Amino acid sequence: MTFTTRLKEEISKNTNNEIENRWILEAFLKYNSKVSDNITLTLENASVTRFIYKIIKETLGVQPKIIVRVQKRFRVKQIYILEINERIDYLKEMINDVPVLDSDEEKVAFLKGAFLGVGNVSNPKTSGYHLEYILDSEADALDIAKLLNEFNLNAKVIKRGYKFIAYIKMSESISDLIKMFRAIRSLFEFEDTRIYRDHKNMVNRLNNCELANQEKTIQSGLKQLDDINYLKSNDLLSLIDEKTKIVITYREKYPDVSMQELADIITMETDYKLGKSGVNHHFRSIKKIRENHENIKNKEGSKNE
Repeated sequence: MTFTTRLKEEISKNTNNEIENRWILEAFLKYNSKVSDNITLTLENASVTRFIYKIIKETLGVQPKIIVRVQKRFRVKQIYILEINERIDYLKEMINDVPVLDSDEEKVAFLKGAFLGVGNVSNPKTSGYHLEYILDSEADALDIAKLLNEFNLNAKVIKRGYKFIAYIKMSESISDLIKMFRAIRSLFEFEDTRIYRDHKNMVNRLNNCELANQEKTIQSGLKQLDDINYLKSNDLLSLIDEKTKIVITYREKYPDVSMQELADIITMETDYKLGKSGVNHHFRSIKKIRENHENIKNKEGSKNE
């Protein structure tokens, strides 16, 4: 069972007042009905079907005809069809009218009914967060997005094939909408997963940062050892002072540690108190000696040519 299915089932099992049921039904009919000589609703969720059937019966005073079909394409599943053959003119007017929603209660109920009909939310355990309303017209998508944005949910609209999608991607906004739907169990599931994923992502970022720092430390150590070996191979150690020689000795002994760690080790094991900037100063001096020697060699080579 998908997260969307669980969420819709929880919404359909909540108790609503008459005003909420009226707007849930209007949104559901507006975006999820086929109008001809009768009104036809096609659903895949048994719990939502029972809920909508009950609202139609209690709100409109009509009893829809229920047809159950088994669909075998891709996977076997039951399709529920509700046919309404009474009060058709009234229902057509309800479907075609622009809803006038005065209170937050009515707006949330309308969004809830639309979600039951054409809504979908990605599994929070997968990558990315995404809740959408899949609609037939751009005008409908803009209406839903406008309604969502009245609650500061940062909704946007895109076209996908022949459909228009009103969607929200921020995890906090999706969580807020689920909370407005009063789907507490689904909200806890979503939040638990979000907290776990955020923690996991933070740990991964820290690990990546640590690996990058380790790589940087190793590369820095290798460059310093290369400078030291250059001085040795060219008999240049006599040009450096005793403190710099201590730093060289400990760098060769601990080639993989950072400059701060190297400074701490030298301070602990010798009488020479040293900080990271001091270690860096010594290696800048070593590098300068190498550069000066290389410049002299290059000039001599140019003269010989």
